[in-house]
Amino acid sequence: MNSTSTSTNTTSPGTAPSERPRDRALTAPTVSCVFVCHDGAGRILLARRSAGARDEPGSWDTGAGALEHGETFEEAVRREVREEYATEARTIETLGVRNILRGTPVSHWVAVVFAVEVDPGRVAIGEPHKFDALGWFTPDELPEPPHSQLAETLALLPARGRWAGR
Repeated sequence: MNSTSTSTNTTSPGTAPSERPRDRALTAPTVSCVFVCHDGAGRILLARRSAGARDEPGSWDTGAGALEHGETFEEAVRREVREEYATEARTIETLGVRNILRGTPVSHWVAVVFAVEVDPGRVAIGEPHKFDALGWFTPDELPEPPHSQLAETLALLPARGRWAGR
């Protein structure tokens, strides 16, 4: 008699829970791609973090996700934009890099920050367990409360430059 057992794996294939990027960031620097989505006319897209978010629920933030092994930065950004906002990136521009040290114990992230143009009419919440609202804002009229990392991320945006109102 053959017997087959099945189990449900709630992590990525080959990834034990302790190997998730947010867990690795407690013991070694982890690379993330942070992306500021914009409409090309001066507005940026922010998401309000839901009660299920890993930190700072209720705060407004840009998108972000860990770089996966073997992935280019552009591939990671395109994947994360699809996952978080259910849309495609039109353009991707590198803005800079941030070295982020947070909390106790220290969580260490090397964040490569991008400006990503998207079609505002095609944006939707792709991960409702992480976000409960999306909104378009001008950089001088941001919603409250902001995520603790938002100001430093937005500081990398060019002042009314290439991304705003071409």
